[in-house]
Amino acid sequence: MYLLSRKEFIQISLEINLFFQRIMKEHLFFIETSLPPVNEAKIDEADILKKSFESLLAETVIFGNCAVRNEVLESNELVTPFTLKAEEISSELTGASLNMEITEAEYDLRSDPNFNYTEWLEEKICNINMRSMNLLEEVIELKKELLKSQLECKTFTTLYPLLIEHILREAELYMESLKSLQNRKLPNRTICDDMNFWNQIMEEHAEFIDGLLDPTEEELKETAEELAETFEKILEENCNRSNQKEILNESLKATENIKNFKRAGTEGLLACKIRSIIIPLLGDHVLREANHYLRILKEVK
Repeated sequence: MYLLSRKEFIQISLEINLFFQRIMKEHLFFIETSLPPVNEAKIDEADILKKSFESLLAETVIFGNCAVRNEVLESNELVTPFTLKAEEISSELTGASLNMEITEAEYDLRSDPNFNYTEWLEEKICNINMRSMNLLEEVIELKKELLKSQLECKTFTTLYPLLIEHILREAELYMESLKSLQNRKLPNRTICDDMNFWNQIMEEHAEFIDGLLDPTEEELKETAEELAETFEKILEENCNRSNQKEILNESLKATENIKNFKRAGTEGLLACKIRSIIIPLLGDHVLREANHYLRILKEVK
């Protein structure tokens, strides 16, 4: 099994953490803002974990400057041109806090091909991975508890059970990646595994958007439904070595389409032009995930 060099370990760890730490803290923001006041203990737990991920992300951003690849910065998977505005509005609407200084710092991230990947930095990143894993354990536990409680009708939340399963799968993928990295290895996943995972995520995003749009938004709901069906068909083709290339091309096209749909949707939400129960930060969140997946597909291609 190929072991990662120091540079690869630092770079890949930083890129994965910069993407997923933000995703995780936003999951916690969505949990926190979806629960009624009767769930005060759960709301507080989500808030504390969110703030812990924020302080970890703030640190990762400092170490990430100049150390990450330009492709990752340019993909708009870490932040998009809409992230800050989406945070401002979402925080204002819910009263839940978001550390927007981190976002401002991320807009200033640069890549430097001559960056020096030192032993000291390797230790720092190893420590960040470890702390992310410790926090992730608690986040995974919280999501499992919330799902169980919801399915037993003991907790009411405005999040679909499938959405909680969905954000739980993302947390588990992140954990799997970090565990491999700590052993200086890449996760033991094939291209098909990655495409199956993210195609399912994209399909569910389209389904969630459809379900959260106002019934009067017929055109948008129809597009969301069509996008969900496209990803469902790709998943049914059952990716394997013989059809991998074909599925890669289909996935690229479908992901490009859903990215454009999400981008237009996020702009519409920010301008208050879409009738829905979608908070702007959720629009930006799913847009970043499409951008992340698109970069992976392009790198594979």
